[in-house]
Amino acid sequence: MKQDFLTYQAQTSPHPLAMEVSHANGSYIYDSNNKEYLDFVAGVSATPLGHNHPRVINAIKTQLDKYMHVMVYGEYAQNAPVELCKLLAKHLPDNLNKTYLTNSGTEAIEGALKLARRATSRSEIIAANHAYHGNTMGSLSVMGYEERKKAFRPLIPDVRFINFNNEDDIQNITTKTAGVILETIQGGAGFIEPKNGYLEKVKQRCNEVGALLILDEIQPGVGRTGKLFGFENYNCVPDILVIGKGLGGGMPIGAFTASSELMDLLQDNPKLGHITTFGGHPVIAASALATLQEITESHLMSQALEKEQLFRNLLVHPLISEVRGKGLMLAAITPSADVTNQVILESQDAGLILFWLLFEPKAIRITPPLTISNEEIIKGCEIIITILNKIQAQSA
Repeated sequence: MKQDFLTYQAQTSPHPLAMEVSHANGSYIYDSNNKEYLDFVAGVSATPLGHNHPRVINAIKTQLDKYMHVMVYGEYAQNAPVELCKLLAKHLPDNLNKTYLTNSGTEAIEGALKLARRATSRSEIIAANHAYHGNTMGSLSVMGYEERKKAFRPLIPDVRFINFNNEDDIQNITTKTAGVILETIQGGAGFIEPKNGYLEKVKQRCNEVGALLILDEIQPGVGRTGKLFGFENYNCVPDILVIGKGLGGGMPIGAFTASSELMDLLQDNPKLGHITTFGGHPVIAASALATLQEITESHLMSQALEKEQLFRNLLVHPLISEVRGKGLMLAAITPSADVTNQVILESQDAGLILFWLLFEPKAIRITPPLTISNEEIIKGCEIIITILNKIQAQSA
């Protein structure tokens, strides 16, 4: 299978990990030799309830027995997507009451950018340096990392960049600005949290000049930071909220949410302002609804903060300078990319799945399922510390 994978399926890097997956359950993935791997990545934050969660699997099977795709998005009323959007509105501030379901986070970003331009009749979009919002052309245009963009230029025009957490740069948001798009916690940059009321100050400036604030919650959303959405930690409510990854419970999904007044602008002038065939797919929506119900009805969000503290207590080592992030969106920072690479690769050999961040080569991604147990956290951290001890001894 590995050879066929390399031969017939397009790759995204020169050296993929190429684990041959057999099955997965709970916090573990199993390869074709039935070796188990403790999962500290959760599909890059996409499986908040772990693998094969019974509530999610049952919801998918129940919907499959009824029907799958029946009509292009937005024409038929279907129970699972309607109930999903209704439940999101129940748990969001009053101005975030209408949701457009998409196939992925990057498509939701595209829709949010279009909505900002449509609502303001302006073209300028402001994004942050070192931001990551996806890889389609609009999302790529607001990526703050030229090395990843230059091969695909020209991109969409009128995009400007500011520095995240730099209050002086907030003045670059003007009456020409349609929207400001920020990750609530910068992901690819190294899990950078907003500081000193930064997001509040950006929102205030947007209100002053009539721009819309778009917050990308594709990674921090759906309970990962101890709140349902990361912005709840920072006293800032966006005009447009973008969701993805964990919302689907392991199925592909994206969504952008705004007020009815804003979202209804996509209905007319022009009609079909944003359109998708498979967005809001009933099987995927059923999975997402079950996932959102489980997270909001359980103690998983409060437990995420307790588990964060356990990680911080365990990941103490001379080769870890800091642990960034919040809840179960954590990044352990090592002295170099070489140390990080060695830890990630040797951990897989030892039965622990870790991963990289896009733009911070010294960061070890730690984004396990919210359902991970304390015993599993201890087990995985012991593997990390053992490898770090080995690296430290080798360099002594």
